[in-house]
Amino acid sequence: MHKIQTLNKISTLGLELLPRDSYEVASEILNPDAILVRSANMLTLEIPPSVKAIARAGAGVNNVPVPACSERGIVVFNTPGANANGVKELVIAGLLLSSRKIVPGLIWAKGLVGKGDEVPKLIEKGKSDFVGPEIKGKRLGVVGLGAIGVMVANDAVELGMQVSGYDPFISVDAAWGLSRNVKRARGLESLLAESDYVTLHVPLNDQTKGLINRERLADLKKGARLLNFARGGLVNNADLREALAAGRVSVYVTDFPDEGLLKLDNVVAFPHLGASTPEAEDNCAVMAVNQLRDFLENGNVRNAVNYPDCDMGLTPRDGGRILLANKNIPNMVGQVTTILASAKINIADMINKHRGDMAYNIIDIDGKVDDATVSTLKSTEGVIMVRFIGG
Repeated sequence: MHKIQTLNKISTLGLELLPRDSYEVASEILNPDAILVRSANMLTLEIPPSVKAIARAGAGVNNVPVPACSERGIVVFNTPGANANGVKELVIAGLLLSSRKIVPGLIWAKGLVGKGDEVPKLIEKGKSDFVGPEIKGKRLGVVGLGAIGVMVANDAVELGMQVSGYDPFISVDAAWGLSRNVKRARGLESLLAESDYVTLHVPLNDQTKGLINRERLADLKKGARLLNFARGGLVNNADLREALAAGRVSVYVTDFPDEGLLKLDNVVAFPHLGASTPEAEDNCAVMAVNQLRDFLENGNVRNAVNYPDCDMGLTPRDGGRILLANKNIPNMVGQVTTILASAKINIADMINKHRGDMAYNIIDIDGKVDDATVSTLKSTEGVIMVRFIGG
């Protein structure tokens, strides 16, 4: 019986994929095998020794202590692309809100309550104060061409925009999905200089923190509109406020505001709503549960942020499967195979992959592995985690 702890309300569409005869699911549970989480802060949480995996029903994992999990052999999954359409639709709305002064016009119109029969005339007279440009024919620069960035770029093309994209690390899958009408920017500097609108779709890490700062804002085309629906830390808000005051940025649209930004009239800010659709919550939950279940039952890793993707299909019926995580150092595979050979354990199939400093192995064997051999594997220098399933 696998035990799953939920730290947030998880869509029932996902939880229903966990068979009740082999899974116990609860928000309070002793010695869980895995944790399902959405936005709960796990950075200060004491994660039980029994935990083998954490599945984040969403793309960002800033609320999960990933480095500490890696050192313990805990695989951390996310769900890239599951909420992409929800975020994409919000970005498209943001493009329109940045141009057409819809929000100021709405607030002004609501202020006419009590004017009675004068309202129609006042509406017609006041509309000239809210003139804004159309987005058709304008240049959009997309920074980051992952699942969301590609969808935004493609839909903006369909809306008649001239779209360029910048992503030095674009994946093959993303490139295949990108419209041929999206132009490749020569670099970030040229994209900023040429775009009427710029939208950010990169993860927040040490390399991207403060990506949009005073220097980058100086590269921006004067009067451009900036959208950030990715992560708040990508933009230096103090530098941005200066650029907004100077007219370098005409409008900033974000769902990661701070108090200083909320005070500004040329900032369109709202709660972090990208994944706040029932469809996105369902998609994320289903994807997270499927990945978690495949890992617990078969040891396969898909969409982990700290270990490599590794898939050997279903656990063999006539044999067992050893799962082993280790430091990515020389001769680890040799040591493991030598230990198994000494125990007279035949390897039927094996896969070994690494990601940065971490490696992951799936080893199918004929029969079972005894406790003594498992202990020997665990005590080998560089080995982080050993698990045996099936057999």
